[in-house]
Amino acid sequence: MFCDYVKIFVKAGDGGDGAVAFRREKYVPLGGPAGGDGGRGASVILVGDASLSTLNDFKYRRHYKAQRGANGMSKNMSGAWGEDMRLAVPLGTVVKDENGVFLADISHQGQEFMAARGGRGGRGNVRFATGKEKAPAYAEKGEPGQERTLVLELKLIADVGLIGLPNAGKSTLLSKISAAQPKIANYPFTTLEPNLGMVRLDDENSFVAADLPGLIEGAASGIGLGHRFLRHAERNRVLIHVLDLSEYAERPPYESFTLINEELSLYKEDFLSRPMVIAANKADMPGFAENLAELKAKVGERYEIFPISALTGAGIKDLLWRVKELLDETPIMAYIPPAETVKTTVVRAEEPFVIERDADGVWQVTGQRVEKLVRMTDLNNDDAVLRMQRIFVQMGLENALREAGVEPGDTVSIAGNEFEYAE
Repeated sequence: MFCDYVKIFVKAGDGGDGAVAFRREKYVPLGGPAGGDGGRGASVILVGDASLSTLNDFKYRRHYKAQRGANGMSKNMSGAWGEDMRLAVPLGTVVKDENGVFLADISHQGQEFMAARGGRGGRGNVRFATGKEKAPAYAEKGEPGQERTLVLELKLIADVGLIGLPNAGKSTLLSKISAAQPKIANYPFTTLEPNLGMVRLDDENSFVAADLPGLIEGAASGIGLGHRFLRHAERNRVLIHVLDLSEYAERPPYESFTLINEELSLYKEDFLSRPMVIAANKADMPGFAENLAELKAKVGERYEIFPISALTGAGIKDLLWRVKELLDETPIMAYIPPAETVKTTVVRAEEPFVIERDADGVWQVTGQRVEKLVRMTDLNNDDAVLRMQRIFVQMGLENALREAGVEPGDTVSIAGNEFEYAE
């Protein structure tokens, strides 16, 4: 089953804890700290892979957790770094956060995107030695790895898109011009997923074409299959509008042509500004000549029309060479996210902490720096807790709590840990 939209959760590895250790050497009476740093946690990285064509691998596994760094060791030995988790995604994958903010467009082989960064390793006690404190008996815990929910949306990278109403002959045409084998049958919505095919004109000229599932009226607003698959036409540089010109067509050719173009423009305004040619299909069927004459009279001055038969192959070569000429004149299109979803970074002076009292009377302290400090402190080590309290005083948290009205015996919560406030 073709999968082109999925939501996943990624968690980078936590950093390893720093070590508390001391030297024991002959002729060195005072010894000294010798605890090494913890290793950095593994990151989660998305990597573009041209061999993939769907997001099926993410359909059945939605949670990814990378390896944590190893803890530091004695003799100043650092812990090993976690091995990064590399997740292969097909080219054309657009990455957004859970709020729809654009993060990355993976469109090249080997292109990488840091989905979640691993936490740095905690510092060992040797890093805290000073002239006053020559043998610190504490170390840092590893920094927690980044975690986030991501939306992966696949927009197939094809040079040419075959568009048209159901049963216009798109799948038959793709099977004739490439080695692709899409499902072909005489009923609507035979094609339930996009199909890609490599079109080789000769040894030096080729391009990739995509057969997009049949569009119907209202596709841009979510009716039928069109809304689900219109995204795959966003990167197409040239469009081939396949029209059924036989007397058995459900709609007159000009009406079908106008309907599909209107749906394209409703979905994305610049669709109709791209080069488009008309493949007047089913030249081997009754009523073709009359419908072709009518279509030329109405749109022949604006669009090039190529009479073809996708079944017999008649007229296809001229169509393909003209498409190749248009491709040579049209630059490659990169994905451009809507202006309102572009991620912008605004640098502001960060508040070191915010103090609020909840309904249960617990004082909640939030702030990136203060929460990170608590998470990287070994709360079971009295020396480490004393160091944390000294930093609280230096950053002004002690005075701020007093000014906010905190009294001895009150509960203060920071990063999920509760402390009893005391002078």
